[in-house]
Amino acid sequence: MSVEPRRDTRPQRPSRIPAAVRARIPLAWAPQPPEQRMAPSWRQARPSRIAAALRVAQGRDPGGWYVVGASGDVGRSTSVTRTIAGVEVVLWRDADGALVAGPGACPHLGALLTGCTVADGTLYCRWHGYPIEPRGDASWRPFQALDDGVLLWVRLPTQGETPTERPALPVRSPADLSVSAVMVEPGTCEPEDVIANRLDPWHGAWFHPYSFSHLTVDDAASDESTLVVDVTFRLSRNVGVPVRAAFTCPDARTIVMTITEGEGAGSVVETHATPLGVDAAGRPRTMVTEATIAYSPRSGFGVARALAPVLRPAIKRTARRLWVDDLAYAERRYALRARGEYPG
Repeated sequence: MSVEPRRDTRPQRPSRIPAAVRARIPLAWAPQPPEQRMAPSWRQARPSRIAAALRVAQGRDPGGWYVVGASGDVGRSTSVTRTIAGVEVVLWRDADGALVAGPGACPHLGALLTGCTVADGTLYCRWHGYPIEPRGDASWRPFQALDDGVLLWVRLPTQGETPTERPALPVRSPADLSVSAVMVEPGTCEPEDVIANRLDPWHGAWFHPYSFSHLTVDDAASDESTLVVDVTFRLSRNVGVPVRAAFTCPDARTIVMTITEGEGAGSVVETHATPLGVDAAGRPRTMVTEATIAYSPRSGFGVARALAPVLRPAIKRTARRLWVDDLAYAERRYALRARGEYPG
């Protein structure tokens, strides 16, 4: 007979933080409960419930748009290449700084157009100096591309998707009032496994106790399109920042967490899953690109913006630590699905 862990019913200690300070610094005295006293979440995290939310998300057409990196990945003097859904894509900037994208092979002799010199918006192939203009010609046609100020996007012909003029961008706080950071991490899985991970917020306090605690999903405010969560972001074993957040999927390869109440209301964390192709063993590879756009209406947040170059590496480290764990989740889900053993 199994014995379920006891819920932590002990009275919470009163906050040690004076009320006047709490009004300025929204910290909460929230001791991290030991696992044996945490409320189990497996009943709420029903496979059918996660699968239903995933079906809704997978039904949202991305319009052929894929995230291919951070805005700072492409400069004005050199080209870079990416492989997206098995397609080689070259990226550079035109004379005005706008993003240019197109087939990654030189039309002359097929050289990979990576690391090529760009001058006045024209790319010169490294092999023979073959020039490629941003507008293209009969031998080389550009792809639709967009730099949204945080992320780079490319539109590719994709079976089952209807091309759109722009990707379904989530609502963000103004760039000049925010601090943004972008983390990338590859995994052996498909995009749906990444999205399914985020559509299971119930694992947060159990699988990531170093970052989250006191997590509950507000069923009354949630449906198959939106999950509303109350959670405490941990700062230490005893202190955290409680917030309310909503998870939504603007397209089949994207899930967005928006803080709706509490410190940082208006901040968003965008998780984009970009298929890369397959590895030598024929397994799918997916790049997770996570953009954190932090915002606060507090006057003191101006200091954070001034310190953005220092804060960005810390934000990336935190995101990567979470995704090292979450890719293990996503990769395990894919492996089970590939064997026909996944319970969902």
